[in-house]
Amino acid sequence: MSNTKALPMLDPETAAPCCPPLTERPLTAEEAERTAKMFKALGDPVRLRLFSLVASHEGGEACVCDISDVGVSQPTVSHHLKKLKEAGLLASERRGTWVYYRVEPSVLAAMGQTLGQY
Repeated sequence: MSNTKALPMLDPETAAPCCPPLTERPLTAEEAERTAKMFKALGDPVRLRLFSLVASHEGGEACVCDISDVGVSQPTVSHHLKKLKEAGLLASERRGTWVYYRVEPSVLAAMGQTLGQY
């Protein structure tokens, strides 16, 4: 019996961002909470590095075995990956004994749109 499950892929062009650009209008309390959670998760250098490793990995996903060498212990890597998942930045899928991570669809575009361009 396989634990593999397909994760839905969203079209970044049609996926709703987390919130409007900061220059468009003030954020609601709920939008601010959701956005702060994402940016707070990326505020840790190890988490930011892990997120970058996953986002830039060939094929758009990375096995935890390929991204564990970030200068901290394996339990610490797992903790940080969990925090990135809880913030909605990563999705994971277990395949056999390994877990594969990928950036949630449209997350990078939504975060970029939130910051907007001046």
